[in-house]
Amino acid sequence: MTTLNIGGMQAAAIAEQFGTPVYVYDADRIVKQYHRLYNAFPGVKVSLHYALKALNNVNILRILKQEGAGLDAVSIQEVQLGLRAGFAPNQIMYTPNCVDFEEIKAAVELGVHINIDNISILEQFGHYYGGSVKCCIRLNPHIMAGGHSHISVGHIDSKFGISIYQLRHVVRVVQSHKMKINGLHMHTGSDILDADVFLRGADLLFEAAADFPDLEFMDFGSGFKVPYKDGDIVTDIEDTGFRIAQAFKEFCSKYGRELELWFEPGKYIVSEAGYLLVKANVIKQTTSTVFIGVDSGQNHLIRPMFYDAYHRIENVSNPDGLPRLYSVVGYICETDTLGYDRKIAEVREGDILAIYNAGAYGFTMSNNYNARFRPAEAMVINGEAKLIRRRETFEDLIRNEIEVI
Repeated sequence: MTTLNIGGMQAAAIAEQFGTPVYVYDADRIVKQYHRLYNAFPGVKVSLHYALKALNNVNILRILKQEGAGLDAVSIQEVQLGLRAGFAPNQIMYTPNCVDFEEIKAAVELGVHINIDNISILEQFGHYYGGSVKCCIRLNPHIMAGGHSHISVGHIDSKFGISIYQLRHVVRVVQSHKMKINGLHMHTGSDILDADVFLRGADLLFEAAADFPDLEFMDFGSGFKVPYKDGDIVTDIEDTGFRIAQAFKEFCSKYGRELELWFEPGKYIVSEAGYLLVKANVIKQTTSTVFIGVDSGQNHLIRPMFYDAYHRIENVSNPDGLPRLYSVVGYICETDTLGYDRKIAEVREGDILAIYNAGAYGFTMSNNYNARFRPAEAMVINGEAKLIRRRETFEDLIRNEIEVI
């Protein structure tokens, strides 16, 4: 087996350069994923708004801006990150959930697209702005979809979106305030394999569109599945894109004009481009298990504990070693498992392990539990590894504390 190569550089060399733990991103892989998705919808006007909650380092955002992406932001702070990265306000879609109306007013002041998923907020928005500020409406299609209950967001018990069954109420609110609705939005979940899930939701949006004559776009969210292990079933993006594009063209013909087709990919763009490099601190054998204890844990990559997510793990220091069965665990004082019962080339204390598919919801969900520092981030671009976020220090940990005793 050859050792892992990230953007033209050996993973072990990157770990030696920056130390561990470190997140590493392959810039070229991000660009390729963006263009593969963008080109998957023939014959329609497509706009991809990258979901920066997946990975929000300013350098990643600027790479995607250069390629023509917009942004999907879910908080006013994410909006500010997008503006700092150089995105124009009209390139940012702001889709909050359960926020105070003051935050929405702040987003309006910044000039970004506003997406509303609550009738109460819709009424406040209409009362405050009438038809002077356009907005999009997020509908809940009541479709159960996604690879895990925590990432299924379009079903009847979800907190997201306005129920499709409340459409008559929505229309009355819009008409009474003479609001201008420029988009309809839905997002059902992540790790969706079948184009039929998107098409079922699309049919609902197409039907709802009859009540909104000023639409400029429809936003189908995202949720395309990427591979996590060999032989994984993934979204056939070309087939899915072709079928969605055909349905959208038929809808536009009936609606009377061509609208834009929007998506909000996050994981699809960055997941496979990211790796978490960690060091084996200890090899610990118990009566039933051989553990690899590493210098990281759920404080850096929470997805295995939070979503039961599978992340491939390889020994990049000894790739040709005899495969042995291990459970890879972290240094956090919890049941802190990154992978269990994994066949990994024999690991020695001090070896570097690479955790795959760490580009999405890795660093952005990291935390300081157990007073541990968040890791560094690096990016390989044009064959060169560059530090794009330094490792935290003790001063970072206590910066906002106020001593009163």
